[in-house]
Amino acid sequence: MDQEALPRPGGRIGDVTAARHMRELDRAEALRLLSTVSLGRIVFTQHALPAVRPVNHLVEGEDIIVRIHDGGALASLAAPADAPGVVVAYEADDIDPVTHLGWSVVITGYARAVVDTDEVDRYAHLLRPWVARPMTSALRIRPDLVTGFRLEADPTRLVPAARA
Repeated sequence: MDQEALPRPGGRIGDVTAARHMRELDRAEALRLLSTVSLGRIVFTQHALPAVRPVNHLVEGEDIIVRIHDGGALASLAAPADAPGVVVAYEADDIDPVTHLGWSVVITGYARAVVDTDEVDRYAHLLRPWVARPMTSALRIRPDLVTGFRLEADPTRLVPAARA
């Protein structure tokens, strides 16, 4: 669980592994990494239960912008104008399935529908849809809490590989 085999020439896995360690990310690095991918998962409450949806996003400043359309589960997140928004979490990562190295970022904050039509039109051009449904609005997540970590190999700490 804490180790990964080191590749040998020819792509074979050797008998030695490098220990991995987890390094916490600061807010700036976490947001920078988040902006390098376009896919994440939004966690919200639906019918008093937690729900998760994969969505595409973009990062603008510190805000995370996602598409929403009428009738979709995320359309229910539109808060009243006098409310601070709806609490959501947003997670994205880039972890290699073979080496198990990479990073993960979680944003927790308030989501509100974008109401400015010019902004919605601009986001409609920047966010690629998954399916051929018109984007009727966008959701802006303002992060209060930004956490993340990077899984890194430590080649200075080699240990024997586990035998199957």
